[in-house]
Amino acid sequence: MESGEEKKGFTIRDRRFSSQQEEPAKGESGKEQKTSEPPSLPEINFSSFIFSLGSSALLHLGEVPDPVTQKREKNIPLAKQTIDILGMLKEKTQGNLEPDEQKLIENLLTDLRWRYIREAKDQRE
Repeated sequence: MESGEEKKGFTIRDRRFSSQQEEPAKGESGKEQKTSEPPSLPEINFSSFIFSLGSSALLHLGEVPDPVTQKREKNIPLAKQTIDILGMLKEKTQGNLEPDEQKLIENLLTDLRWRYIREAKDQRE
């Protein structure tokens, strides 16, 4: 390093969302800008995770419209894979679930499997 050269550092700012109050963002003019907070997300628990997978299966079965395109599109192989994932979760969590969670996954799997059978049969005809 040359004698007249100064060592320049850098500043790291964590801009990830946190529950703590962050200082307001400042624009180029130095004035504070209003930042919108991200929408609150639902609580993550086993039931909401199972509902999420069930919703994905329904989407792939064409039972519900895509939230972005608002179109109903079928992807039967993806529906089967999601239903199989739910089946695996049921098997792997056997004996570790609350009664409500056990009933939820059993009922959801039964419903999705019947819907899948109907769709797979309709595709063959």
